[in-house]
Amino acid sequence: MSLPSFAVAAEADASLKLAYIEGDVAGMSSILSEDGKTVLGFLEYRQVRRGDTLKISRIAHFSDGSSDEDTVEALVGKTLRTVRGQSIIRNTKGTPTVDIRIDIAAGRITGFSGLGKEREKYDETSELSPATYWGPLIGLVIKNFDKNAVDGRLSFHTIVATPKPRVFDMEFVRGKATSVIRVGRKIDAVRYALNPDINFLIDPFLKMFTPETGFFMQPGDPPAMARFDGPRNYMGQKIRIE
Repeated sequence: MSLPSFAVAAEADASLKLAYIEGDVAGMSSILSEDGKTVLGFLEYRQVRRGDTLKISRIAHFSDGSSDEDTVEALVGKTLRTVRGQSIIRNTKGTPTVDIRIDIAAGRITGFSGLGKEREKYDETSELSPATYWGPLIGLVIKNFDKNAVDGRLSFHTIVATPKPRVFDMEFVRGKATSVIRVGRKIDAVRYALNPDINFLIDPFLKMFTPETGFFMQPGDPPAMARFDGPRNYMGQKIRIE
């Protein structure tokens, strides 16, 4: 089954220009409730570079036993070119309820969503480009915002589980300078809104599953993410990551 025509990806030369050299990184962050008062889990992040190949694993572990996992492989140099990846959502029993694999060169998206009789399998084709970013690659997109944005906006192609895999455009929009509070200290930041860059009349479902999402970036060279406010996944649970 082919994806809709509006999902056709950009030309390869539209790949994100990198302002910084990516290398080996590992760390953990707290996942909090929307109001920041309750710890819901933690985020585990690992990034390894070998030659021009960058492999990233990001797993959100929640206290109820559920998890959201993304792994991606990309080529880095002057630009960021996605090769392949996988997204898995597990329920409180640790059972995958969504498992989507993406092969950019083959233009193929495979996997499933649901359990038992409600399981739906996917084997779809689309003109995917290396300039398609999702999961942990979104962090690299916002990190390189200034080098790629035009008039305070940066559009890019993405693939999202809704739970059906959907290919469409997203857009970062730079907002006003603000601040966030971390352990009692005020940190200067700029809020960037992330929204679907698509006519909701074409796909009204996207409007239902994309609540307000904000990335708070601390200015600097390179900029640092001070906070994320937005949905955990397509189910819409609002979380905060610090």
